[in-house]
Amino acid sequence: MKNSAMVMTIQDPASQRLTWYKPPLTVLVIKKVRDVSVLQPFVQLVKWLIEEKHMVVFVEQTVMDDTLLINNPGFSVVKEKLMTFRDGKDDLTDKIDFIICLGGDGTLLYASLLFQQSVPPVMAFHLGSLGFLTPFEFDNFQEQVTNVLEGHAALTLRSRLRCIIVRKNDELNRTSKPPTNLLVLNEVVIDRGPSPYLSNIDLFLDGKHITSVQGDGLIVSTPTGSTAYAVAAGASMIHPSVPAIMVTPICPHSLSFRPIVVPAGVELKISVSPDSRNTSWVSFDGRNRQELFHGDSLRVTTSVYPVPSICAQDQISDWFDSLAECLHWNVRKRQKHLDELSDLTHSSSNDTLDSLDHTDQLDS
Repeated sequence: MKNSAMVMTIQDPASQRLTWYKPPLTVLVIKKVRDVSVLQPFVQLVKWLIEEKHMVVFVEQTVMDDTLLINNPGFSVVKEKLMTFRDGKDDLTDKIDFIICLGGDGTLLYASLLFQQSVPPVMAFHLGSLGFLTPFEFDNFQEQVTNVLEGHAALTLRSRLRCIIVRKNDELNRTSKPPTNLLVLNEVVIDRGPSPYLSNIDLFLDGKHITSVQGDGLIVSTPTGSTAYAVAAGASMIHPSVPAIMVTPICPHSLSFRPIVVPAGVELKISVSPDSRNTSWVSFDGRNRQELFHGDSLRVTTSVYPVPSICAQDQISDWFDSLAECLHWNVRKRQKHLDELSDLTHSSSNDTLDSLDHTDQLDS
């Protein structure tokens, strides 16, 4: 086409590389809670970051109160050098250069929750149960962290959804109370809660009514979240670099309601249908669960603040390795090749002929 404005530019995911504009000085270490197996790796990592890399290490205040850590001799050496924060009280914006997660996928979701705007690069070590989002192994953490600090790493920019609840009473009364406004990394879920009745939810896309959902509920997920609750509900799996939003019904009372993928730039509006027998409930990455009443609405858009997730290899290899190792994607016993089949055919045929000859001799 002659008009260059009409030519689509497609970015290669491999072009997303980690670049430090200044050497990282502060690091936030998030560890899995209530897991004894994470304590020793946590102590080793924190001690190494402070003594070898001379970094300022932040941890949550609850970590300092862990009785198992308090009695750890290695932790007592570095305890006084740690900086602490309290979730919901202290603002970490512009204080953290780098995040390290020790545990499962929940640690990465928690990092996303802590930073509701720009997120520092996140390096996640697999010390949890599933580990779909945690590609690094802890065995040689010194070498791997050093490579990242020197900028030798690929990035996956994991998009997030901005979710805003607009209350009917707030619109009518124009109250000054700020609405619920959260960013989610996996999904926002609207369901029927404790009610025995079907959910009856209206779905709008850029102001246009698309459909009404009758079933247990609806999942609106990011590409990252497509391999979480959504895939369990029958959705397709989307690579995290694809700009899209996945809409998946939960047990729809319809044989034809398939999950759909819509462009990342649209705004979704979800509300309880006026003739619905019950209200609905909404949760954000499994947290902050609250009720949606008649007249309330949930607005969902793609946020401009993704989570920069550091790759162990690259964007493609990490994702397909996770599919294979965590979800056993496309695992099947291999079909035999033709040589094996022909051998079996010949052997069975020969056996049959030999048996026939032997039978003829006996008859004679």
